[in-house]
Amino acid sequence: MAASAKSFLADAGYGEQELDANSALMELDKGLRSGKLGEQCEAVVRFPRLFQKYPFPILINSAFLKLADVFRVGNNFLRLCVLKVTQQSEKHLEKILNVDEFVKRVFSVIHSNDPVARAITLRMLGSMASIIPERKNAHHSIRQSLDSHDNVEVEAAIFAAANFSAQSKDFAVGICNKISEMIQGLATPVDLKLKLIPILQHMHHDASLASSSRQLLQQLVTSYPSTKMVIVTLHTFTLLAASSLVDIPKQIQLLLQYLQNDPRKAVKRLAIQDLKLLANKTPHTWSRENIQALCESALNTPYDSLKMGMLSVLSTLSGTIAIKQYFSSAPGAAATTARSFDLVKLAQECCYHNNRGIAAHGVRILTNISASCQEKDLLPLEQDAVFGLEALLVLCSQDDSPGAQATLKIALTCMVKLVKCRPHLSQSVVESLLTQLHSAQDNARILMCHCLAAIAMQLPVLADGILGDLMDLYKLIGQSATDKKQELLVSLATVIFVSSQKALSTEIKTVIKQQLENASNGWTAYRIARQASRMGNHDMARELYQSLLTQVASEHFYFWLNSLKEFSHAEQCLTGLQEDNYSSALSCIAEALKSYHKGIASLTAASTPLNPLSFQCGFVKLRIDLLQAFSQLICTCNSLKTSPPPAIATTIAMTSGNDLQRCGRISNQACMKHSMEEFRNLATRYGDLYQSSFDADSATLRNVELQQQSCLLISHAIEALILDPESASFQEYSSNGTAHVDSEYERRMMSVFNHVLEEVESLNRKYAPVSYLASNTCLCNAVIALLKVPLSFQRYFFQKLQSTSIKLALSPSPRNPAEPIAVQNNQQLALKVEGVVQHGSKPGLFRKIQSVCLNVSSVLQSKSGQDYKIPIDNMTNEMEQRVEPHNDYFSTQFLLNFVILGTHNITVESSVIDSNGIVWKTGPKTTIFVKSLEDPYSQQVRLQQQQGQPPSQQQQQRTAYSRF
Repeated sequence: MAASAKSFLADAGYGEQELDANSALMELDKGLRSGKLGEQCEAVVRFPRLFQKYPFPILINSAFLKLADVFRVGNNFLRLCVLKVTQQSEKHLEKILNVDEFVKRVFSVIHSNDPVARAITLRMLGSMASIIPERKNAHHSIRQSLDSHDNVEVEAAIFAAANFSAQSKDFAVGICNKISEMIQGLATPVDLKLKLIPILQHMHHDASLASSSRQLLQQLVTSYPSTKMVIVTLHTFTLLAASSLVDIPKQIQLLLQYLQNDPRKAVKRLAIQDLKLLANKTPHTWSRENIQALCESALNTPYDSLKMGMLSVLSTLSGTIAIKQYFSSAPGAAATTARSFDLVKLAQECCYHNNRGIAAHGVRILTNISASCQEKDLLPLEQDAVFGLEALLVLCSQDDSPGAQATLKIALTCMVKLVKCRPHLSQSVVESLLTQLHSAQDNARILMCHCLAAIAMQLPVLADGILGDLMDLYKLIGQSATDKKQELLVSLATVIFVSSQKALSTEIKTVIKQQLENASNGWTAYRIARQASRMGNHDMARELYQSLLTQVASEHFYFWLNSLKEFSHAEQCLTGLQEDNYSSALSCIAEALKSYHKGIASLTAASTPLNPLSFQCGFVKLRIDLLQAFSQLICTCNSLKTSPPPAIATTIAMTSGNDLQRCGRISNQACMKHSMEEFRNLATRYGDLYQSSFDADSATLRNVELQQQSCLLISHAIEALILDPESASFQEYSSNGTAHVDSEYERRMMSVFNHVLEEVESLNRKYAPVSYLASNTCLCNAVIALLKVPLSFQRYFFQKLQSTSIKLALSPSPRNPAEPIAVQNNQQLALKVEGVVQHGSKPGLFRKIQSVCLNVSSVLQSKSGQDYKIPIDNMTNEMEQRVEPHNDYFSTQFLLNFVILGTHNITVESSVIDSNGIVWKTGPKTTIFVKSLEDPYSQQVRLQQQQGQPPSQQQQQRTAYSRF
């Protein structure tokens, strides 16, 4: 368990204290000044780590200037180290403030007599092309070095020319003819030509340049038919077309022509590789004729390796818009059946091929056709896809090799996709998986269990009858303690939790616990408990967490497990709720709240400054408040029963015009109204939690959304039944039931939502106005129905797969955070906000940052001096700007007014906008203080007025001008 917890330890911040930015830079600078070459090299190679840790311009600028000095005066090995550091830190180059000085120090080496030093300098300039694309001296040096007699220098010049061509249109236009002459010149060696040709892929800055480059490449393809030349030229051709976009259809035809007519396998392989690139980048440019030609080539080729390559291109295209174009644009498409198409014939032929890879691509094509073309009658194709998948499953599940496992993953992914779009096939697919599960290898069993769980989450296809088979398999697996067996125990337990939709029986719990005691380690038990919490099996989870409490070595882990145990116990208390038994419901909720309060105390103790568990704490606090609101609502309904409204309450309501009078004393005390507002407030807080969870997976966000909808549902029911029956609308709530559901928890919650809405709507229609007794019963039953659905603790509660944070730096900034920055009240403060986006190991896994929204506001904290009549606009600063990060860095400026004398509190808050335009309140929030001081001239005038001296004429004129 200790080995598996490394990431948690890293998050928790265990480790030695690290230096601040200036100290770290000084430490490296000391190494650079050392007389020993080894220490200098060590200092140079440690710079990328420094940039990663302190990625702000002021430090990066100083560091790169020091590296440029080392490059200027050091030997070639040190220069090579600086070059590698520059290439590794390419995204930080644009933060260099003194670009001219940096380039000047580096460029001085280009005049060296040593060709190796010149070559390293050229590579250095090429690596810096993004920040100096239009430097004419660099352009000139590259052109000169292309004519050098030293091979090392020429190769470096080619590298620099390629980089500058990608960045600068002027350089690309100027160098194109030079490159063309060198490629066509008889004096240029062939190996040098092979290195020069790829430069042409960057000649896409305008149409004429791209056209001339294509003509040159066309000449080369015909003039130099050798294998290497054709391969390099064709690939450059493809990359140029992919960048310029206009010539992609021509390029697809050219590649297909080489695939069909060129007898060399190496050229055919290159053509397939480039076709795959174009299929991924621009599938919409593929015509029916292109796909047809590729199908014919695949049908006719005798080589399995080439056939697999062509099928991989077709399987890529089959998952895109190209497949619909292929079927819809066929001549007489309405009259032909799906089986008569060459693509379908090819896929059917390959489904049972003795090569696993070819068979996998065949079934993937059939699956994608079945999923994409749902308007066609594809029943025969569906059956072919299922039979092909079953055959592939039998073949790969017996083989333990990595290739077989990769093929099995493709087949299982196709199964999930097929079942999702064609639910009527689910039973046969699940049966084949369960049958094969007993005889499969352990690696295959793990993957098959994942597939079963994924299918069962979407559709309730695993009946209670199969639990016996699964338990027998579980007992069999539990006899071994290898790593694969541990993984399999977790996967199989997940399938058992998914398949048993209601509470686990005592027998199943006993078997799982026995196997865990016999053969598992603590980490396996924790993972199974975590899955039980996700699936709502809280009694099982509580017992497992309880057993793990004494097996951890850190108090943070102990408190974390203890909090999970208390939360599971709290949710277990709610499973005993029964409709129409409200006193029992109140005692169950009270018991759950007691455990939740214990759990939140443990959870707070488990948090650390670097791992504050903010989502977990926010989610649990909202759950506590929601349970308290439910309890309060039931109490209010019960008190209404003990003191019902008078018989003439309806008449009083009609005569007074206040419909709330129908509920008698309770409504006068506004309890129901307060309860409704409380649920709406909870819904708003759930919305805030949703907005702050940028890194959460979609299932976790959907869970938060369901909690929010349950709050809105109850507030709507209170309004519709008691407070304002006539204006309550059902339209906005009724459409939720038709949405696609992805889990059993969501399915049950949506079922409760729809049932409650139907009850409320039917009461409103049948018995208008609704009697207090019927409305109370309906509300209490709605609360109990919502609480009876076991809460699902989703993945983000336990595990953070994506990590994104923003680090802000403000300038000017005080040396001491408590000190204010002094500004004169007749001047504006230019506040510069810089920021860095920091990612974890999987950036952009769920969503990516499109832009950062910066909000700056100022509040007057304390006033000094007299009160003046100042326009309201000058009293506060409220500004917002959106900036797009480039290489994870952004910067912008704000001009702020501080007319009122005194101390102002400036708050800078950042939020992010993802690629879908959704705003996420990720933070951080930074605060600085500004002290607005009276300017000296105004102060002098004021003092003179206080002493009774009239200001001089000159001073009066100056005042008038300053006012103007």
